[in-house]
Amino acid sequence: MAQAVNYFAWQGRLVTPHLGRRVVEVGSGIGNFTGMLLNREIVLAVDVDPACVARLRARYAGRPNLHAFVCDPAGAEFADLARWRPDSCVCINVLEHIEDHRQALAAMASVLAPGGVIVLLVPAFQALFGPIDRNLSHYRRYARGSLAQLAHVTGLAVRTLHYVNAIGFFGWWMNAHIFRRGAQSESQIRVFDRYVVPWMSRVEAIAPPPFGQSLLAVLRKP
Repeated sequence: MAQAVNYFAWQGRLVTPHLGRRVVEVGSGIGNFTGMLLNREIVLAVDVDPACVARLRARYAGRPNLHAFVCDPAGAEFADLARWRPDSCVCINVLEHIEDHRQALAAMASVLAPGGVIVLLVPAFQALFGPIDRNLSHYRRYARGSLAQLAHVTGLAVRTLHYVNAIGFFGWWMNAHIFRRGAQSESQIRVFDRYVVPWMSRVEAIAPPPFGQSLLAVLRKP
């Protein structure tokens, strides 16, 4: 997906307006989304993979507002992020990789001050689960109801919760149940990014769809 320039820009338009000035990014990887956050006062980029964190640090060397850490939400190192007084947390296509997602979400909330927000982008609809999800080590896909319930039991209030990428819903279903693909097609990604994302992102900005490949959630800590 690294070549999907329009898709990543769309993610940025969906997510960044909800974030504050002191942001924790959970599951930063090599920093594909991190670059969209560097106009913030503080960015705390977190990943469990030391190689990814090393690449992120090299990629954005010399950025005094960026601090990258090797840790996961279950660890004491993550809890120590509270000393930076973050006001928001972003987690894009990561929560589905975590077996105990309730504990992970609670950990994210614990480092935020009251009123802080958590922005999640997760894969939607368990009916779409297929070989690609298994190969990506996904534990699950989400529906509005299941994510709202997860927020409730974690003590978080839902501010925004809607589906994203209606066309992608059909593409992912075909890959999962007809083509039985174990990986995303490079040609599919190129066509989708070039010809579909530009107009679909504008349409969905006006009227969020009733279903989609992904689910966007903005959760508030009381």
